[in-house]
Amino acid sequence: MTDSTASLIARPIAPSLTRRVLRNVLVPLALTWMLGAVIALVIANYFSEQAFDRGMLDDAYALSANVQAGERGIELLLTPREVATVLFDQIDKVHFSVQRLDGTLISGESELQAPLPAGGARYRFSDVTYQGKSMRAVTLEHDAEPGIAMPYRVVIAQTTLSRTALVRQLLGFALAPQILLLVLLAVWLWYGIRSDLRPLGDLQRALDRRDVRDLSPVAVAQTSRELQRLGNAVNSLFERLGHSVQAQREFVGNVAHELRTPLAGIRALAEYGLAQHDTTVWREQLERVSERQARASHLIDQLLALALAEEARTSLARAPVHLDALAEQTVLRHLARADARGVDLGARGLDDGVVVMANEALVEGILDNLIDNALRYGGRTITVELAGRTLSVIDDGPGIPIEAQRDLMQRWAQGPAGQKLGQGSGLGLSIVSRYAELLGAELRLEAAEPTGLRVSVAFGEVA
Repeated sequence: MTDSTASLIARPIAPSLTRRVLRNVLVPLALTWMLGAVIALVIANYFSEQAFDRGMLDDAYALSANVQAGERGIELLLTPREVATVLFDQIDKVHFSVQRLDGTLISGESELQAPLPAGGARYRFSDVTYQGKSMRAVTLEHDAEPGIAMPYRVVIAQTTLSRTALVRQLLGFALAPQILLLVLLAVWLWYGIRSDLRPLGDLQRALDRRDVRDLSPVAVAQTSRELQRLGNAVNSLFERLGHSVQAQREFVGNVAHELRTPLAGIRALAEYGLAQHDTTVWREQLERVSERQARASHLIDQLLALALAEEARTSLARAPVHLDALAEQTVLRHLARADARGVDLGARGLDDGVVVMANEALVEGILDNLIDNALRYGGRTITVELAGRTLSVIDDGPGIPIEAQRDLMQRWAQGPAGQKLGQGSGLGLSIVSRYAELLGAELRLEAAEPTGLRVSVAFGEVA
């Protein structure tokens, strides 16, 4: 078993996105519903208790209405059967007691006691225990009235079976629909979320089946903005990878194609020199080998520049660049070569400081290639000119016909002068064109006065 396989086996399996979304939706919703059901149940229980208590108070008033002064003093005029009729309840058992304020029994059950009203109230509800059972009681006090010489109180207590049964029914009626609705909602969300995430699974399967060499865009379902952004990000990554791979392929192909001839020439020159015994021939062959090596080295530099330009397409760092200072340094760097060729290399317009947002390496590469081209194919005078944000290289050579300028922007394209001299590789202007494109600058080829070529690069962004 390989290390990668073992790591995949040891890695914990991530939870399903469908289940996570479902859990994150249903759990808070269920808790909210349950809390709402509890609150509704508490409120309903409160009002049902109020209704039961009010009914028990009505029974107390009904009994007190039948308390009158008789031959033996205050007495209840109802018979036990009539009392049972007044206090009848199908479920709960009801107990009563009519007492004087001193606690002596007038009628009913003497052991039945309940807390007395307080604070000037006429009645009071309370929870009591009677005969070993929890009951709800009401105590109603009556002041002395016409026909009744002394005040009295009525106490009624009943079991809480009806109340408990009602609470259970309320609980069942409150929770059962909530649970049913929650189940239905879970099923609906399950299918809805799976349907919405299905394009994501399709995208994952399409990427799994894709060949490593296939960097074409993937089909993106327009079902949601997030999925569309993900698909666009994947396709953008494929596009950047495609540019990088294409640049690498072109670089490898270019190197293999272009270096074959100079390397073969160097080898032929070296073999010819080794076959000779004259030191003069050796020196001549070594000089020619040195020239061929310089050409091959220059070609490699240009190929690397093109490859780097392709890579910089996706990650180009910009910073303030002083065009005047950079142009001056570049001219000084090429002066020795220009003097060796008998070319007058100069500059003008570098007194005023000009700063633009660009990449210094690319700007330097533009100047190097333009000056190199002018030294190879231009005349006897080369001028680097800075006018505002426009940087130009001007020579007094034969120039380039207008109809050939577009072709010279392509790789490996050479004008008549280059073909005649047998120098260069046709990459100089292609590199300049690509660098200008990356910098967002405008590249122009114009005829110089009275003769020659003016190549200008106009930068648009000021630091």
